[in-house]
Formats: sequence, C-alpha cells, structure tokens
Amino acid sequence: MGGKDGLLARASRMFDLPADAVAGVPRVEVVGDGELRMAPHRGILAYGPEEIHISGGGLVVLVRGSGLELRAMTPEELLITGEIRAVEFVR
Repeated sequence: MGGKDGLLARASRMFDLPADAVAGVPRVEVVGDGELRMAPHRGILAYGPEEIHISGGGLVVLVRGSGLELRAMTPEELLITGEIRAVEFVR
C-alpha cells in the first residue's frame, strides 16, 4: 500500500483512530437484520421497499431486503429499517 492510502492507514494505526475518521469514508452499522445506520452520507440515490442506494462519496452502499424504510435522515446520518438481507459496497 503506498501513496495517500498508505499514509492514511499508517496515521490511523499510529494515533489509534478508526480508519473511517481518518479517510473520510462512511461508517455503516447493521444491528441484527432490521436496522442500518450510516454516517456520513451524501444522499439517497435510489429508494424502494426492496432496495435503497446511498451515496457515500467514493462508494455507493446498496441495501437490499424487504419492507425497507428510511426512518430518519439528517445531513450527517441516516437510519434504515426493515428486513435487511444484504449490504453491498460499490465503487
């Protein structure tokens, strides 16, 4: 690993910081199969009860399942509930 990515990884380890805080990538937290939280985000790209696409800046987070709902959304964080079957990360 070299360049900027390598430097960020080394800084994260050196200062014992989470990689997401250093690199500016989103943190995705899944609780069981019924709740997903993501922060930060850059908005919803596609929305439906079986699939939600969320912009995470350099990647897109795809949430698949059934009965999916965007329950809360602030400029920094969002909450999705429903039966979550899969979470994919696409660059």
